[in-house]
Amino acid sequence: MLMQLRSAALMLLLLSALTGGAYPLLVTVLGQVLFADQAGGSLIRRDDGSVIGSRLIAQQFTGPEWFQPRPSAGDYATVSSSASNLAQSAPGLRERIEKALPEVQVERQGPVPQELVTTSASGLDPDLTPTGARYQIARVAAARGLAAERLEALVSEQTRTSRFGPPTVNVLLLNLALAELAP
Repeated sequence: MLMQLRSAALMLLLLSALTGGAYPLLVTVLGQVLFADQAGGSLIRRDDGSVIGSRLIAQQFTGPEWFQPRPSAGDYATVSSSASNLAQSAPGLRERIEKALPEVQVERQGPVPQELVTTSASGLDPDLTPTGARYQIARVAAARGLAAERLEALVSEQTRTSRFGPPTVNVLLLNLALAELAP
């Protein structure tokens, strides 16, 4: 019996060292080497080194002169990131959409894309579809006094395509490019 306890304790220590130490260390090192940008948070920095934001996390932009990201159920806070967990049939979802519609709706633009009034699964999705970004062009152009064609070109420049999903536009990168265009 003492032999079995000693074997069990030895296995516990060995597996704890492997799964609690060696494996996480290996994954961390591989992540830092193979995916250094993502492992470091995909941070965007100013020339002085201060952090503007991350390409992986949505940020709130206020004012009609900016492209808006998807709404966030956690108010864009990474600690409380979560979905709203409201089903399509939930009255709370309908109320939230009706409340958000006037903030994003643009006259004579047609129906608002669903992504502009509903949260993503994490509440921090940094990307929109090109349709969601283009829907906002008229509002941003009017607020900034820019030609809609220039903003259309900017959205096209910022659109990324992938083999694994639909084309996307990162709202933070789009707004940074927009800030360089005009005051």
